Amino acid sequence: MKKISIVGAGQVGTLVALRVAEKDLADVVLLDIVEGIPQGRALDLKQSAHISGFSVNITGTNDYSDITGSEVVVVTAGFPRTPDMSREDLIEKNAGIIKEISLKIKELAPDSKVIIVTNPLDIMVYLAMKTTGFPQDRVFGMSGVLDSARFADCIADHLKVPVNSVNAMVLGAHGDTMVPISSHATVNGEKITNLMNDEQINKTIEETRKASLKILQHLKTGSTSFAPSAAIAKMIEAILKDKKEVLPVSAYLNGEYGFSDVCVGVPARLGRNGIGEIIELDMTGEEKKQFADSVESVKELIQKLEV
Repeated sequence: MKKISIVGAGQVGTLVALRVAEKDLADVVLLDIVEGIPQGRALDLKQSAHISGFSVNITGTNDYSDITGSEVVVVTAGFPRTPDMSREDLIEKNAGIIKEISLKIKELAPDSKVIIVTNPLDIMVYLAMKTTGFPQDRVFGMSGVLDSARFADCIADHLKVPVNSVNAMVLGAHGDTMVPISSHATVNGEKITNLMNDEQINKTIEETRKASLKILQHLKTGSTSFAPSAAIAKMIEAILKDKKEVLPVSAYLNGEYGFSDVCVGVPARLGRNGIGEIIELDMTGEEKKQFADSVESVKELIQKLEV
């Protein structure tokens, strides 16, 4: 049985473990520095196996050595974002955590693919890649899969159509400068530019950008978890099943889209070896400008890192 490890046994990490188990994708190691939390949550999840019908094993641990041999390592650990914080506010708090975890992954799971979830996501992906020294195709972040799902949901709400009839993609930074690509969004194959006017499209774009903040404002405490965990599980499945599925993820650019030495959301083909290729989409002039601005915003923040 294949093995994945999840570093961080909070709500997102635990839900990822549940989704992976219920899909029978791989044995799961749930790791956290707080004693008792990963063990208790893993045991609770494991005892649902007979009811849910999965056969994989779930282990909770505080020992990093248990991630040895993992095909995929998911990193959700770090300080959460609060309603009054931007993702960028988290750089100083989370950079040290990501460095420490990345060094452990480098030592114990040197052949793994690494999915970063910790915010500010694009900056943490860059830091993890540089710290592990892994090839750029094996370190990437959960960003566009989640943001694209939110864009699709906003479009479906506006047009009163089933969300599974919508195809939508979001590129750029995972944050306020994200770029929902309306020129490629469709409903049952028809472009939304034929179904919505500019004002309506711009409204869905703004709603997409503010989707996470709206949830946080409702919750008051805690963070988003159901949609992020679904996005992570989809990425894991694409890797473990070698689906070579094109998904928008935060990836290192080396000339693609005209940018280098930066991690940002782009469509990538995910399979057993991680990113097989980065797909360069045609965009409108305005989308290109927004994407360039988004990339530059990430580059500015990367410069603040001590790599």
